[in-house]
Amino acid sequence: MSSLTASSENAASQVTAQRMGAMLIGMGVLHFVAPKPFDTIVPAELPGSARFYTLASGVAEAATGALLLAPRTRRVGALAAVALYVGVFPANLNSVRVLWNKGWPARVGTIARLPLQIPMITKALEVYRTAPR
Repeated sequence: MSSLTASSENAASQVTAQRMGAMLIGMGVLHFVAPKPFDTIVPAELPGSARFYTLASGVAEAATGALLLAPRTRRVGALAAVALYVGVFPANLNSVRVLWNKGWPARVGTIARLPLQIPMITKALEVYRTAPR
């Protein structure tokens, strides 16, 4: 691989990391600004209050996003993003069950979100591989 190719891949990965970081920070903040929709998709089987999980996941998302924005912490942030995307999958799966009776737009939206975890995880792994060491 030429240094030009490696350089362009690294630049693309940096843009991906910045976009992913900004998105995660925005979603993390949204957990605090409008927590009720997030509360509704927390699996009832989890111990404690749904709000605790909403706020904890908001902190995790914002912190992960911040780690992705800084080149020195980008590798750790990318691994944290993978863990986060895997960790919130049960809530996304539960949202299908919870929102099933809300009509077809809710069904389509919640079901469509499930396979989107795969490219998000793949992109986070790509950021990890290309981040500065």
